[in-house]
Formats: sequence, C-alpha cells, structure tokens
Amino acid sequence: MALTLEQLSQATQTEFTRLLDGTYEHSPWIAERAWAKRPFRSLDQLKLALVEVVRAADRPAQLGLIRAHPELAGKAMVAKTLTAESTHEQGKAGLTQCTADEFARIQKLNADYNARFGFPFILAVRGPRGTGLDKDEIIATFERRVENHPDFEFAEALRNIHRIAEIRLDEKFGVVPELGNQVWDWAERLAHHSDPGYAEKGQLTVTYLTDAHRACAQRLSHWMREDCGFDSVEIDAVGNVVGVYHGADPQAKRLLTGSHYDTVRNGGKYDGRLGILVPMACVRELHAQGRRLPYGFEVIGFAEEEGQRYKATFLGSGSIIGQFKHAWLDQQDADGITMRQAMQHTGLCIDDIGRLARDPAKYLGFVETHIEQGPVLNELDMPLGVVTSINGGVRCVGEMIGMASHAGTTPMDRRRDAATAVAELALYVEKRAAAEVDVVGTVGMLNVPNGSINVVPGRCQFSLDLRATTDAKRDALVNDVMAELDRITQRRGLRCRCEETMRASAAPSALLWQARWERAVVALGLPVFRMPSGAGHDAMKLHEVMPQAMLFLRGGNSGISHNPLETITNDDAELCVQAFQHLLEQLATELNH
Repeated sequence: MALTLEQLSQATQTEFTRLLDGTYEHSPWIAERAWAKRPFRSLDQLKLALVEVVRAADRPAQLGLIRAHPELAGKAMVAKTLTAESTHEQGKAGLTQCTADEFARIQKLNADYNARFGFPFILAVRGPRGTGLDKDEIIATFERRVENHPDFEFAEALRNIHRIAEIRLDEKFGVVPELGNQVWDWAERLAHHSDPGYAEKGQLTVTYLTDAHRACAQRLSHWMREDCGFDSVEIDAVGNVVGVYHGADPQAKRLLTGSHYDTVRNGGKYDGRLGILVPMACVRELHAQGRRLPYGFEVIGFAEEEGQRYKATFLGSGSIIGQFKHAWLDQQDADGITMRQAMQHTGLCIDDIGRLARDPAKYLGFVETHIEQGPVLNELDMPLGVVTSINGGVRCVGEMIGMASHAGTTPMDRRRDAATAVAELALYVEKRAAAEVDVVGTVGMLNVPNGSINVVPGRCQFSLDLRATTDAKRDALVNDVMAELDRITQRRGLRCRCEETMRASAAPSALLWQARWERAVVALGLPVFRMPSGAGHDAMKLHEVMPQAMLFLRGGNSGISHNPLETITNDDAELCVQAFQHLLEQLATELNH
C-alpha cells in the first residue's frame, strides 16, 4: 500500500522514521531530523527537507552516509548482504550478471576509487529515467569520476545519494512522473537524428537545414499534431515548427513560448529542446481533458539559435520579430553551400520570410523553460530556478603585437612579449569580474601564431567575452578591461588591435511574469531561488518586442551543457511541466476575473 503525506504528518517521530526506512541507506538520522519539518504539502517538499537535513549535517555525518552505501558489484553483493533496495537497484542495472572481465574491471575501479577518496563510489544506477543505466554507462562514469577533485567528488557522491533516495521515495508513495517521462522520452527519440560524421560516432549534432534538422522538424510537428492535439501545426519559411492551441475564443491573445531544436556540435539532448517539449506536454494534458484556456497558446520550435552551420545566431526567433537579415542568405557553409541554396533545397519559401514577424499587440508575453547550463542549481540541490535577467554581453577579438626574439639571448627586461601581456590581461579580467556579483569575464582563446619553444612571442591573438546582468554593469566592466588593456600595452611597449564583434543588451525579466513563475514554484512546495542567466537564449530576442521571463531546470553532471554529458532526471522534468501548468492556470484565473 502506497505511503501518503497525511500518514507522515500524523506520525510520531519513531513512526515517521520507520515509514521512511530504507530511503537513505542505513541512515535513520536523516528521517529523524526531518520529522520536525512537517507537515509536507508535496512529495517534492519532503524530498527537499531530507536533502536539507544532509546539507546541514557536519562532514563526519555526511561521510558516514556515503560509507553506509555498498560498492557497486562489490563484496556485499557477492556475499548477498545488500539491503533489499540496493539489491533491486544493482540487479536492475545488470550488475548482478557481470561477465568475469566486467567484474574484474569494476573491482579494480572500486579499489582505485577507495584509495583516492576514502569512500565508495556512489552512483544512482537507476539513472535519470529510473529504468537503469547499462553496464557500459556505469563503467564509463566510474572511469570519469575517479579523476575528479576530492571535494567535488564528495559532493557528487551526496548528489547521487539524493537521487537514489528520490527514486525510492517515488516507489514508496506509488508516484510515477508520467509527464517527466514523456518529456524525457521525447528528447531521447529526437536525439536519434544527427548530422553525418557525428551520427556514426554516436554524437548529437543537428545544424541548420541538414537532413537531421529536417527530420527533427517533422518529428516535432507530428507529435504536436498527432500526440498533443494542437489545432494547427506548420513549418514556416525559415524552418520554425509552430504549433497553436486555440483558446476558448480562437481570436483571443496568445501566450508565446518555445526554444530551439538545433544543437551545437557533439552537444546535449536538452539544451533548447526542453523549452519545446515541456509546453507540448502541457498542451497534451489540456487536449486530453478537453479544456480550453481564455487565451491562445503558441509553441515554437525555433529552427536555429546556435549559429553552427551559418553565422546567423538567433535566426529562428529573430525572424519572429522581423529581424531576419537577408545578407545571411549569401553565407556559405564549410562545403560552400549558401543558406539560400539550403533553403531552396529543403523547399522553404524565402519570399515568405518577411511575413513571419508577429504583432506584439496580439500576444500576452513570452516565457521559456530551459536547462540551466551551469552548476548552480545542481550544487544547491534545487530543481528549479527563476531567472531574473539574461546577461548582456560584449565580445571582442584582438591581437597583441610585440617583437619576436631569441628566448636565450633576449634579457628579461628587454622583451616585448605579446603572450605574457595577454596572460596579464586574462588575470585582470578574472580579478575584475570576480569582484562584482553577477559579472563574468572570459579570455577563451589565446593563440601564438607560428609559436616556437625558443622564441619570445611577437604576436598573440585572443578573445574577450564580458557579461553582466545589466547594461550598466556590462559597460563598466568593458571600460575597465579596455583601460587595463591600454595600460598593459603602454607599460610593455606593445601595440594591440582589438575589435568588438558582438554587443547584446541585458534582458531583465518582466516582473509580472517572473512573479508568475515564482508562484508556480511555491505551489509545488519548493522555495524560490532567483538567478541570472549567463547564457543567451531565444527569450533575449523576444524581449525586444514583448515581456518575457524564464524558468531554469537543474542539469545533472554538475550542470554541464553543450556536451554529451548534459542530462536531466524525469522527476525534475515532471516539476518543470507542473510549474508551467501552474503558470498557465494562474494566467487563466487572472483573465477570467
């Protein structure tokens, strides 16, 4: 019989601890301390309360929790002394049926890991979908994590323990995250399509108007029409997939949402795509219930955001606000194919591009859900974050010019070293950005042309990426960096060419829409965590013509993105869909009164 929150709320501390026995391996103290946090309005609030108990514990208690877990395919499994929960989990991952070679390999990894960290390797072997990782995935994760810094790995072990506990709690309560599973499964199926040269290596790459890109568009449009019940679905003149679910009045204003379905090269499955699939799941539920909202709902899978095949970043969302640049049509890809030729080949009507611009007066606003693409939510054990602003940024490329000279015969005080000058600039950027909250600066490229081990560098090419939550902070950062660049070149007797290649304004969230996201998070029993977005998103473009706000979803593997390790869990995806549903209901209530 499934456990209920009502049972827990009425339980004594002893009974409460007994009911949650087995959630955290051999560690009843966690439930004992969480008892005082009752009542719980939602299972997710209970999960977070247990996490907070562990976070508040001292390091010896946390280490004891980690050491309470058995090794994977270790001595306890062989001796059949695992708990029922661990036996089930390791069995589901196939670890009870290892070949002799696999078993030997895992035993070697266990020994190496314990020698390095002093505690067993912890992995939620049920995986992000709850159905179990395969042995190859487990071994690959083992080999990757054994190289981590000890402090990072300690935290990663605790995060995996919380995921194990989450799956166990779902089962205790008889909860299946069906909406999260649907989003997760859609993302998996969409990831089957990848560009040639990457597909063969099992890598995900979908660039603008390739066969894989067109297949993704067709797949999304099919799901929107057949699985979700959108009233109209089309692939527009630039390849955007546009689905409309009418309100009770088909002429009513619409809420606009969406994100991009193209990817970077060898990227992840959720960047952009999450923001299409989550609202699709919402429409699917509305249609299944036969419900209409007092406003229309338009979901767009933007065809291009990453600028990979052509240097046309935000092409999809830009076209929606009338900012398609016709000069892009003459750009060539690496194979000499122009964008115009690619569009013609895929049957897109270039003459219709100018008619894609939306009338902002017909829209209530734009919202977007997105994987965080960073470590913050993951480190805080928070599944959702409300975005306060999308950072504005400036990018530059430059070249420091000194004098190439012999490394052995040129005295240190006579050198005009271009590379050390750029290194000095990079350290300044790091120090200046770190001195102010919500400001970041990166020197991501350094190149010494024709460098040689015995030559003082005469030239050094470099890049600057400077971002901040407001334009004023961004501009102050840029001014300080440029002033320091000038001081460095003057003091060292060098010259520098520096060209600004991109300037993007910050996009603060519309307070009314941000508040709606915040109320949606609270409705789930979770605390509100506000954060800026350091990355650019399609919402930045829509911000130019209508109010916008974003919701971030935690990414696993330290929040890594633009990487095959990018991942989310089905439980987190469920929360994201539920938050979106709450926002839709809030808006409906407001418009009905």
